[in-house]
Amino acid sequence: MDQNLREQVLQRVRAEIISGQSLPGTMYSVPSLAASLCVSSTPVREALLELSFGGLVEPMRNRGFKVVEPTLPELRNLFDMREVLELHAAVLVATNPPRDLPVVRGLADQIAKAVEIDDVQLYLEADRNYHRELVAAAGNDLLTDLVMGLRDKIRHYGISSRAGLERQQASVQEHYRLIELALAGETTAMPSLLRSHIRSWEPIFVDTLMRSREQVREPLKQARA
Repeated sequence: MDQNLREQVLQRVRAEIISGQSLPGTMYSVPSLAASLCVSSTPVREALLELSFGGLVEPMRNRGFKVVEPTLPELRNLFDMREVLELHAAVLVATNPPRDLPVVRGLADQIAKAVEIDDVQLYLEADRNYHRELVAAAGNDLLTDLVMGLRDKIRHYGISSRAGLERQQASVQEHYRLIELALAGETTAMPSLLRSHIRSWEPIFVDTLMRSREQVREPLKQARA
């Protein structure tokens, strides 16, 4: 039971952080979060500790866990490494194409549904699971773990902005197309589409991150005037 609760808490808090709903500096108190979710402290503490191992939060003595602020170089490095590893996985999958990818198709359907009903949290979770299963089809557990570790560190700033919503909509057909290319053994076209699929999010995240920092600095300038 605690294991299931831990996973539920983990998914919820991770979605809040990577979507930008919980901004850098936000504090998560174990007792407060446990009370709001009507669960015991144990699964909450375990979930927050796991997120701290991934670099999304950091423990603050006697206070809880604080959401860590990412830097622009870190964000760009994460995209670079995701591209390298996920494109390698795509080549491996297309080189030895499976007969079908039913689980991945189901997750693509979930992504489409999330966009249709404008559910960002569902989109994030379905998208995460989609890419995990697609990479896992390469048959390399270490590669899958590395890719997911990188993905879980990326903040999806601006995902609910106009540009973010447009990117979500465009990604729906891309998810289906990636499956088709994988099954067809397209070792060039599949990585090419995946590269665009990954990189198209980067300017949205970067722009939102930069603008949020400008908004923080502007009041400080006014206060000093």
